[in-house]
This record gives sequence, structure tokens and C-alpha cells, in this order.
Amino acid sequence: MSRVFAMSVASVYPLYVAKAERKGRTKAEVDQVIEWLTGFDEAAVAAHLEAGTTLAEFFDQATVNPDAELITGLVCGVRVEDVEDPLMRNIRYLDKLVDELAKGKALEKVLRSA
Repeated sequence: MSRVFAMSVASVYPLYVAKAERKGRTKAEVDQVIEWLTGFDEAAVAAHLEAGTTLAEFFDQATVNPDAELITGLVCGVRVEDVEDPLMRNIRYLDKLVDELAKGKALEKVLRSA
């Protein structure tokens, strides 16, 4: 099991928000991305942050958007679509979406739909 799986959502969430805000995006947009991918609304995400939920638990309880498989590209030199472990793939999906948001991609494009 990767040590990333045991990291708390509360430890990575502020990093996602900071990355987006450095590039002129908002916390609300990060929350939209998370809601699109996981099905968790802002209140549910806040509950996970407060509870210290691990990334493994977070994605285990999530209803991952079926359009998430449309997310492709590189994160840290790894193609997200080629990641075999479903949990790691979901974590990479979230990383990729936040990266795209921070790079200025339109929110409508970040939130893919078939």
C-alpha cells in the first residue's frame, strides 16, 4: 500500500487550494472540481477534512464520476490513464484536474462530460 493512500485529505486539500489560488483561481473552483470527481459537496468535503479522513477512505466513500475516464495526460511524468491501481488512478485524476484548473483551463473543459 502506498503511503499516499494513508495521507489525510486535510493535508492535501490546502495544497490544492493554494496551487489554484496562486494562479488566480478560487477555492470554490477547487471545490467544484472535487464535487464533480467524487460527488462530495462542500459540506461533505468539510466533514472529511474535519474527520481526518485518509485519501483511501475518501475515495472508498466517493462516487467517482463515470466521465473521469476521459481524464488523460501526465501528472509527475506518469500518464493518469495508464495507472493500474484504481485508488492511485483516482488520486492522480484529482491531481490532474487541479493542475488543469491552475493552468487556466476553462472550468467547463476541466469538468469533462461525454
